[in-house]
Amino acid sequence: MRMLKIALLMITVVLLPLAASAQAPLRHSHSANSPGITIHGQRPVPADTVDTLSSSANRNIFRKILDYFDDSNSERSDKRFDVSFIGGPHYSSDTKLGLGLVAAGIYSSARSDSLTPKSNVSLYGDLSTSGFYLLGIRGNHIFPRDRYRLNYNLYFFSFPSKFWGMGYDMGADDRNETDYDRYQSKISVEFLARAIPNLYIGPLAQFNYVIGRHADNPALWMGQRMHTFNIGPGFKVQYDTRDHLTNAYSGIFLELGQRFFARFMGNDYAFSSTELSANSYHSVWRGGVIATQIHALINYGDVPWGMMATVGGSNTLRGYYEGRYRDKNEADVTVELRQHIWRRNGIVLWAGLGAVFPRFDALRWRMALPNFGIGYRWEFKKRVNVRLDYGFGKHESGFLFSINEAF
Repeated sequence: MRMLKIALLMITVVLLPLAASAQAPLRHSHSANSPGITIHGQRPVPADTVDTLSSSANRNIFRKILDYFDDSNSERSDKRFDVSFIGGPHYSSDTKLGLGLVAAGIYSSARSDSLTPKSNVSLYGDLSTSGFYLLGIRGNHIFPRDRYRLNYNLYFFSFPSKFWGMGYDMGADDRNETDYDRYQSKISVEFLARAIPNLYIGPLAQFNYVIGRHADNPALWMGQRMHTFNIGPGFKVQYDTRDHLTNAYSGIFLELGQRFFARFMGNDYAFSSTELSANSYHSVWRGGVIATQIHALINYGDVPWGMMATVGGSNTLRGYYEGRYRDKNEADVTVELRQHIWRRNGIVLWAGLGAVFPRFDALRWRMALPNFGIGYRWEFKKRVNVRLDYGFGKHESGFLFSINEAF
């Protein structure tokens, strides 16, 4: 079950000649009687010797890469900042064949306090054959004694995307599918203070800039601007008893977030949003964890298309094309079994149900979006998983590659 290692080795094979040439300047000998390579002015080395040395170097590099990944999830209490890198090819239904790279770091702001949770940060990038590219950084900084938490996510992406319109009925009609180019920048920052044990409260700020271009059928936007600017403050309340932030085995996580996008702040559209999450994690047998999430995003006012509630993508109802179903409001529930199999390998099975809707009184059973899927997990670092998921939805399915659990 070393598919991620093998993928990285494939990249190394391609890059190996460049790496070798960078390590030692070489010049070819043109002697017909003595074919080989002259190294730093020394006598020619026979070609068969060069081949043997090259083969040995290849094996050594492969061995070092395998040793690197074998050691990447070892505890390193002596290191103030433990960082590891992973990269390789991947495929998703949305972005097609791509190449991703993640630098994941784990550190502690209070090394002498073993009760303070570890902080984490990830620098991630991606590009694909569809023209998609992404660059971002996200993390959770835990202050000493867990008195404060700083959560942040910053990214930019360009994505040749698809659009079906707004509302369930528009998204369910295959004839509405249209191509357009989407560019989006997002900055989200939260600073939370512990009020009582496990309860955190604090301000947040969010910035979004969404651009839609080259739409084949602009009528689907129903007169809304293709460029939208959104900035606004808010607040968040969290109750968190999870044993680990990125891969919990036990505990609960409750969150309420409120955001305000007023017109006087320069927003093109004035609206506000309320987001709710309720997650639970329970160990059910050896290596088995049941994780449950109930989630809802409710918008009020004049909501632009780029800020509407959606399903699909890497976290919510995996398997649906992200943004195909969009409306003012969204609600979903997911139950997932996470099972450790052997060493650093595991699998997950999940099932869920969700819906997008303009108002609660307009919600109908026919608008339900079922979801289920299966995934593979590889422990890249201690309690940090790389995941490959294949999800199924109503008349569609999708493959996803990401880091950390969906919730």
